[in-house]
Amino acid sequence: MTDDDAAAVPPVAPPATQSVAPPEILRYAAFATRPDGGNPAGVVLDATGLGDARMLEIAAEVGYSETAFLTPGSVQGSYAVRYFSPLAEVPFCGHATVASAVALAERTGPGRYVFGTAAGEVPVEVERDADGALRATLTSVEPKTEELPQADTAEALALLGWSADDLDPALPPRIAYAGARHLVLAAGTRSRLARLDYDFEGLAAYMRARDLTTLQLVWREAAEVFHVRDPFPVGGVVEDPATGAAAAAFGAYLRELGAVTAPVVLTLHQGEDLGRPGLLRVELRAEDSRVRVSGTAVTIP
Repeated sequence: MTDDDAAAVPPVAPPATQSVAPPEILRYAAFATRPDGGNPAGVVLDATGLGDARMLEIAAEVGYSETAFLTPGSVQGSYAVRYFSPLAEVPFCGHATVASAVALAERTGPGRYVFGTAAGEVPVEVERDADGALRATLTSVEPKTEELPQADTAEALALLGWSADDLDPALPPRIAYAGARHLVLAAGTRSRLARLDYDFEGLAAYMRARDLTTLQLVWREAAEVFHVRDPFPVGGVVEDPATGAAAAAFGAYLRELGAVTAPVVLTLHQGEDLGRPGLLRVELRAEDSRVRVSGTAVTIP
């Protein structure tokens, strides 16, 4: 090849780089009718192609207690769902499930979805209330409870700054599960529940050692009405404002304890002490050991 021939050959262009559009990140307040109530959740309705590191990065950027990442399945209405806090992945998250289902229903209409989670398959029904609001009801995986060693109870109380005298003797400490593990501790008074000032790092280490997602701190106002709070230091959050997974676990705890008799509908008030009031509805059916948790969700501008 002569120098003239070489000059006639056009240079080879470098391969074009494909730019991947960033995923759309939605923001909802779950278990609330106003954006400043309930528990904020991030929602990514199509997380196709996102790796673990990117999902964790997005969850940290969003900064809410959890962000849900959905990947559409091969069957209409089915989704693989993963949940990330700003610090780690969690097996199941109730408020982000409610937020995700409402987000889907806003786009396709009320109906039934099936979420495949790390904890198992979670059906979700979305209906429209009489006032026009969309309400999502999730059905938990098979729940279970376990007793807590006395030493573990004492350690948890010390980290919270509680004493044994602060507890309601009718509702003993238990670990309850309905997709994620939660330690249930019942306060004897509303004023005890209202004061929350705990050892953040110490409680986080305690929870990691026992694979706990939150502590479900409760006070019983009436037979079927409770006020609840959920410290969540393992997720990098001091307190979760409205916790659907813990609500499901708590329903299972009450039934196992014999503190309620199915069929029954429980009302849980959460977030009041944070200035983000939320309302969770927990249903126990006589013919089904699974727990149903329902609530509304609204977009956060």
